[in-house]
Amino acid sequence: MIEMYDLGDKVQRVIKSKIARAFVDLNRAPDDLPPKNPDGVIKSSTCYKKPIYHERKEPDDSLRTLLLEMYYFPYHNSIQKSLDELELQLCLDCHSMAAIAPGISPDAKDNKRPKFCISNNDGQTASQEMMELLASCISESYGIDRDDISLNDPFHGGHITRTYGNKPVPWIQVEMNRDLYLTEPWFDQEQLTVDPKHLEKLNKQFENTLNLFFKKFDGEDS
Repeated sequence: MIEMYDLGDKVQRVIKSKIARAFVDLNRAPDDLPPKNPDGVIKSSTCYKKPIYHERKEPDDSLRTLLLEMYYFPYHNSIQKSLDELELQLCLDCHSMAAIAPGISPDAKDNKRPKFCISNNDGQTASQEMMELLASCISESYGIDRDDISLNDPFHGGHITRTYGNKPVPWIQVEMNRDLYLTEPWFDQEQLTVDPKHLEKLNKQFENTLNLFFKKFDGEDS
């Protein structure tokens, strides 16, 4: 199945998660664990406060360690290896966000979220110029209003962006609203599937966004 962000060999490298975020959240610090944080790197409940495991079936310390060794550290090692091996202009940490904020989110009292949120940890991981340009290119490529693209609101950039951003490569977190694909007519409520043609369209729009971004950033579109 085509993924919205996976551009394959059209970019220098794509690093994909091999496990669902409900089990190992790669965008958390490795010591961010329950019970202190139920929504940490290995979760005990979802962002909607639903328990993930049956009572007394939660991962113990040894299983947590195994999960981190199998999924978390290899993923982050791949990021560092890419930074060491490649000459990169920009890295993107790509996610999707619920259309309406769950109760534990910083914007829980607000209404519907924007179509996109891009984040640079409030100016720490990428320049404002890059942020504004990327927002403009998203608007043009996806055919949405610029006002539907927020900067650092409701998200400021997660663990990955904060850890690797501007060390030395600029880093931006991208959040796409799930309303762009998990609603009718693209989402089949009975089969729980998304129209592959629509996913292909979103993938192409993402590709167009990056092509336009680098064309303008490199000064070819003057």
